[in-house]
Amino acid sequence: MKSALLAVSFGTSYRETRERTLEAIERDLCAAFPERLFYRAWTSGRIRKKLETEQGIRYDGVEEAIERMRRDGITDVLVQPTYMTCGGEYEGIKSVMACAAAQFERLRLGAPLLSAAEDVKELAAAAERIFSFVKAPSMLAFMGHGSLRGGFAAYELLEEQFEADGYPNFCVGTAEYEPGFEAVLSRVREQRPDRVYLTPLLVAAGGHALNDMAGDGPDSWKSRLEREKIPAFCLVRGMGEYQEIRDLYVRHARNAEPIVENGGS
Repeated sequence: MKSALLAVSFGTSYRETRERTLEAIERDLCAAFPERLFYRAWTSGRIRKKLETEQGIRYDGVEEAIERMRRDGITDVLVQPTYMTCGGEYEGIKSVMACAAAQFERLRLGAPLLSAAEDVKELAAAAERIFSFVKAPSMLAFMGHGSLRGGFAAYELLEEQFEADGYPNFCVGTAEYEPGFEAVLSRVREQRPDRVYLTPLLVAAGGHALNDMAGDGPDSWKSRLEREKIPAFCLVRGMGEYQEIRDLYVRHARNAEPIVENGGS
C-alpha cells in the first residue's frame, strides 16, 4: 500500500508568515509520518492565483492534490488541515473527501485544532504557557477569524476555559462574525487594564492580523483600544509559529478518523 500525507491550508500570500507557520506545521507532520509521501493543498483560489501571478509559485487545490495522488498510485491517504476551527472551510474539505473516498483504499481526515472540549483545554493550557508573561492588571486579547457556521462554540469555550484556569485577563474575539471586537472591548472596560496585548488566534498572521488587529486604520483593534486611552501592544505571530501548537496538529493527525478504510465507507 502506497501511503501519503496531505496537508490542507487556506493559504497566505505573506512569504515569511508562510514559512514560519504553514511550512513549519508541514515539516512537523512530515517528521511524524516519515513513511508517507508528502502533498499539500490550499483552499483559497484567490491566494493561489495571486501567488502564481506575482511570484510564479503554484499550489494545488484540494481536488488537484487528490488527482495528483491518484495518478501517483497512492492508496492510503492521511489528510490534516491546518485550520483552527470547524468552520465552512473544513466542512468543504469533508465534502470533497467524501466524494473522493472511492478512489482510495484508505482515507483518514484529521480535525482542526479546536474541534472538541478536550481541544479547548489543551489549547488553553498551551496558550497560558506561551503567554505566561501577561499578568494582571494587563490583559491579552486573541483575535480569531470567526465563522458563519454554528455548532461547536470554540471561541466562547476557550474564553471560559481561561477563566476556569485562573486567567480572567485572557479574552477572545474574532475579526468576522461573533464574538466580535465589541465583546473584547466590554471585557476591557470591565477590567480597565494598564495595557492590552493583542495576538492572532490564527494559524498564520496574514491580513487580519496585520490590518484588522495591528493596523493603523481607525477600525483596527489597536486603534480602537488607543481611543479608549489604553496602550495596545501587538504580538503579530501566527499560532503555527509556536511548537506547542504545532504539536497539537500532529496529535490530531495521529487521531484522524477514517472516511474510508479497506475499500468500505
